[in-house]
Amino acid sequence: MALLSLSDISFGIGQHQILRNIAFDVAEGDIVGLIGPNGSGKTTLFNVLSGFLKPSSGAILYREGDITALSAARRSRLGIGRVFQNFGIFRDMTLEENVLVALEALPKDRRIQLGDLRTVVGETLEMVGLSSHAKKKAGCLSGGQMRLLEIARTLKSGKELFLLDEPTAGVSPKMTGQVADLITALKREGKTVLIIEHDLPFIGSICDRVIVMDVGQIVLQGTPGEVKKSKELQEIYFGADPTT
Repeated sequence: MALLSLSDISFGIGQHQILRNIAFDVAEGDIVGLIGPNGSGKTTLFNVLSGFLKPSSGAILYREGDITALSAARRSRLGIGRVFQNFGIFRDMTLEENVLVALEALPKDRRIQLGDLRTVVGETLEMVGLSSHAKKKAGCLSGGQMRLLEIARTLKSGKELFLLDEPTAGVSPKMTGQVADLITALKREGKTVLIIEHDLPFIGSICDRVIVMDVGQIVLQGTPGEVKKSKELQEIYFGADPTT
C-alpha cells in the first residue's frame, strides 16, 4: 500500500515554474532516493511535502488522506518527520537536552505513552553510539554524529515517514556507513524514507527505488540498478555523448 502519493504536483513563483506535474507513490516501508543535479527542484519538493510551501496544483495523499492544505505542524503530528540538510541541532545544548526538547514537544498523550522521558533520551543516544557524549554540548560533535542524533531523535518522536535532505553532507566516509546503517534500521522498524542525496553509491546501497529529477520534473525512476545503467542518467549528470 502506498503511504505517500503525489498527483500532478506543480509549484512556481511568478513566471518561474520550479516543479512540473510531479507524480509518484512511496510504499510503506520503502527507502526511496530522490536524485538530480542542483536546481532540479528536489528541496522545493521536500518543502511542499513538509507543508512549508503550497503547491499551485495537484494533491498529496498520506495514508490515503488528503494533506495538501495542511500546515507543517499538522503534517508533523500525523507522522511526517523532516531532517534538514543544515543541521537542526541546538549546538549550545547538551545531547540529552537536544533529544529531551524534541520529546517534550510531542502531544501529551504521546509523551505519556513513552513513559519516563529521561529513559527514552538514554535509549536514543545509546542507539546511535553517543551515550558517552550525553552531557556534552552538541557543538562538539562531528557532522556525522550530528546527523545520527537528528535521525534518531526524529525516530523517537514517533515519525513514520522520514524526509532526509542530504544526510551525508559534511559527513566523513567512516560516518557515512553509520548513517546508512541507521537508515536501513529505520526500514527494519517499518518506517518509510524519502531521501535526497548526491552520493550515488550511497543511494544505490540503501534504496529500493530511485527517482531522478531534472528541471523540475521526473525524468526517470526505477531500481538503483536500472537507474544506474540508464542513458538518461548519464546525460543529466555528464552531458549527452556528442557521437550519438
